[in-house]
Amino acid sequence: MYLGIDLGTSEVKFLLLDAQHQIHAVVGEPLTVQRPQPLWSEQSPGEWWAATERAMQRLKAEHGAALAQVRAIGLSGQMHGAVLMDAAGEVLRPAILWNDGRSGAECAELEAACPRLHAIAGNLAMPGFTAPKLLWVRKHEPDLFARTATVLLPKDWLRFMLTGERVGEMSDAAGTLWLDVAARRWSPEVLAACGMSEAQMPRLVEGSEVSGVLKAELAERWGLPAGVVIAGGGGDNAASAVGIGAVRPGEGFVSLGTSGVIFLTSDRFRPNPASAMHAFCHALPGTWHQMSVMLSAANGLRWVTHLVGAASEAALLEQVAQLTPQQRERAPLFLPYLNGERTPHNNPHAQGCFFGLTNDHDAAALGYAVVEGVTFGLLDGWHSLGVQPGEVASLSLVGGGARSALWAQLLASAIGVPMVTRHGGEAGGALGAARLAWLADGGAVDEVCRAPEVAATFAPDAGEAEVLAGRYARFRALYRAVEGLFPAA
Repeated sequence: MYLGIDLGTSEVKFLLLDAQHQIHAVVGEPLTVQRPQPLWSEQSPGEWWAATERAMQRLKAEHGAALAQVRAIGLSGQMHGAVLMDAAGEVLRPAILWNDGRSGAECAELEAACPRLHAIAGNLAMPGFTAPKLLWVRKHEPDLFARTATVLLPKDWLRFMLTGERVGEMSDAAGTLWLDVAARRWSPEVLAACGMSEAQMPRLVEGSEVSGVLKAELAERWGLPAGVVIAGGGGDNAASAVGIGAVRPGEGFVSLGTSGVIFLTSDRFRPNPASAMHAFCHALPGTWHQMSVMLSAANGLRWVTHLVGAASEAALLEQVAQLTPQQRERAPLFLPYLNGERTPHNNPHAQGCFFGLTNDHDAAALGYAVVEGVTFGLLDGWHSLGVQPGEVASLSLVGGGARSALWAQLLASAIGVPMVTRHGGEAGGALGAARLAWLADGGAVDEVCRAPEVAATFAPDAGEAEVLAGRYARFRALYRAVEGLFPAA
């Protein structure tokens, strides 16, 4: 039995997987985000640990027999967050999260201080990454910066609590800007540009390697065997790729979670920082991936659901599904930048916008506009990846938005690649984390990293694609028209 732990933004999820690929249990504990100032996004690591304790006690009470058979634990988690620890291992401040936008000025400073940044890290400096966050702390909280002995990513702090070891892994470390992504090691040059050193970084392992052993007192308290190993694990998207079986070149997925992601596996480092596309290490040795990221995807649907007073997101999507093709074509356009944007604009100050509202538009029209706007944001990301015709046969669709057939079809028609939903695909990073645990316990990649069974396939529709192409051209023109109107702070 293998346990996957996925430390997300809105919940910590736990999944028990057996060696026959059967999922025995999934439990989650909610988390909250604090936004004490504009552009800020923080969480208390203590809240992560409290949620972990609650979830483990639930698993022990409800699935104690399965928990007692666990051989290894894998970790997945939200990327880019900065957990600052002193020499005694105490957390110095709330963790600064992936969707925090405060460090825009520090990004420019880092690019100027390290001219080779793009060649080393394979990415632009963006406020979401970890390195600019530490530059912000150095400038605005110098006493805390001086006391910082170690910086850990969120899931790696959870590992520290589980094992006492300060260890990271390649896929998550690639999202800090401190990693030499091609060489898969920390870059002294980029660290020095941030006033830091390798001594403040965790030891690195591959995601499928053993990183430590669960503390004996935790194993006893939670009903696990002694000596359970902890795998390196992966950043949330790399772990999701392992869970969905996207571990070979040309395989990938679209994620409609809080954020929106297109992920493609590669056997080499393929950076394209000019388009704000991310090039990271995968969670498996000798493997990399490209990724486009938009900061508000399913979050946009949640927002508009509350805005129009719909009973639920599913209820609003049912209304959207009743719109005729003509009503969709006359719907307003929506810029989906509720939290700023990464790919391709790299603009933390970008904002959402409805354009073209009339008296005829209702809740369904606004709901459609948001779903379509997110689709167009992902299409922008797809173009940034530089995919060649025929390179990608299909993309798996994961995340909460994958439950919507309407959205799946829109994506297939807009991107021009079939979208495939899979049984168990909603397990995401937690399943991938469990699989990485399995690999750390000696499993073989071809056996462990199977693609789950197909649930449905959505092929591109030529007629819909033609209509969407016209609206997409207007969508892009709208961004260019309002780009200069976004407030700078």
